[in-house]
Amino acid sequence: MSHLFLAVTAHGYGHLAQAAPVVHELARRLRGLRITLQSDIDPGFARSRLPPGFTQIQEATDIGLLMDGPLGTRWSESLIRYADFEADYERRLERETSLLRREAPDLVLADVPWLPLDAARRAGIPAVALCSLNWYDILRESPVADQVPAPVMARMRAVYAAAERFIRPAPSMAMSWLPNAIDVGPIASRYPDRREELRARCGVSADRPFALMQFGGFEGFDPLAVWPEQDQVHWLAQDLPAGPRRDATAISSLGLRVPDVMSSCDFMLCKPGYGSYSEAAVNRIPVLYVRRGDWPEEAALIPWLAERMPTREITREDLLAGHLAEAIHALRTADRPPAVEPTGIEEVADLLEPLLVKRLRPAGHASRVAHSGSTGAALPTSVVEGS
Repeated sequence: MSHLFLAVTAHGYGHLAQAAPVVHELARRLRGLRITLQSDIDPGFARSRLPPGFTQIQEATDIGLLMDGPLGTRWSESLIRYADFEADYERRLERETSLLRREAPDLVLADVPWLPLDAARRAGIPAVALCSLNWYDILRESPVADQVPAPVMARMRAVYAAAERFIRPAPSMAMSWLPNAIDVGPIASRYPDRREELRARCGVSADRPFALMQFGGFEGFDPLAVWPEQDQVHWLAQDLPAGPRRDATAISSLGLRVPDVMSSCDFMLCKPGYGSYSEAAVNRIPVLYVRRGDWPEEAALIPWLAERMPTREITREDLLAGHLAEAIHALRTADRPPAVEPTGIEEVADLLEPLLVKRLRPAGHASRVAHSGSTGAALPTSVVEGS
């Protein structure tokens, strides 16, 4: 049985959402594929995205960034955490290496923490990075680039460059310095249109468009709480923290998730992010977006989607005030091009499958590595079985 070890940054939900379609494709190809997820991401979200039967080691292997909701980044505070992480790096690396030797996977796939990539190399396990960004380039192009400790940057750059491959799904940041980069098409799932079912369950007439509000992964951000009710669209949001309103439905109240309703929506309101943008292109959904402003990845995302789907930018001020009517009208009257094909899923699976099926292990490999190294004691991790 092949064993895939997936390490994912829990900076919102986008990194797991990006890797999950590839994991599903690998599980389809490799019967009985064992999947281990290492991430402090919400186990419920992990179960909603990954194939059943995976095991989650619920701990972080990197920093991500501290956020003020989905639109604000606490750059300076985050740098303190990066410096602390680097100061304790050798201990973390030894611990992670010991974990990987115990787990003995055939492949480590990282989206996109650098510590598991480094540990895999030390343990002699093939390791591949898959992501539209990396934390070295995010910090290098951030407003605090001149304040990042040099050892932090040197470490990340060296580890990313040493991975067997760094796979960049479109649309990705340039990351042109990587010697191991491979470009592939978009990665996104395609969802069924359940519009008529939703109209019946929400009590929404056929002439009222559905609009998806998607600022996922960060709790407490609720523009609807201060907007007046309106008759232009019917909003679908994961939750309605401020309570019920006649022009909106909480997706959770229907026992559904965002992917269940995405293709039923006439447009999406979101921040630029890989998951939202790739899924909009693949599911043929126009996008109304508000920039984060200081997020380096936006330079790659915004023009890519604008070339493939109708998009319209609004200011943060207009978002918070609910001044969206003109932008919504422009999106609703724009021509919709054909859906983009998510070719990256099979392209990445083609690259990873040989690493999972061709790595030959000597007899007794798993038991030997479980006791190798100086830190063979059980690691204090929270393990969650995926259903």
